[in-house]
Amino acid sequence: MAVTETEIANLFSAWNAALQTLDPDKVVETYAPDAVLLPTVENGPLIGRPAIRGYFVHFLEKKPSGAINERTIRIGCNVAFDAGLYTFTYGTGEPPTAARFTYIYEHDGSRWLIAHHHSSKRPQ
Repeated sequence: MAVTETEIANLFSAWNAALQTLDPDKVVETYAPDAVLLPTVENGPLIGRPAIRGYFVHFLEKKPSGAINERTIRIGCNVAFDAGLYTFTYGTGEPPTAARFTYIYEHDGSRWLIAHHHSSKRPQ
């Protein structure tokens, strides 16, 4: 499936928009059924949508919003990755979280989904 860097970058925007709904089911819809999440603030890996949903139930309580600070996108055959630095701010007023990220996307035949998502706090 041919795809552009802009289209891959827009996948993060769609994921971030799902966060804004504060609905864990909307967030989980952006992940492949057998996706792997290595979350920022919990031990992982979390494998599959039910485990990933459990993480987002609690994370969404903070009313998070992500912003990309720096990224590198690479595209292969029905797979792409987006890696770099992002910052999360929270509607609850807690301090922002500066983190590193990797999203690996796969095309399932009809749409791009997150197959692997790694997020970790940046060392200070």
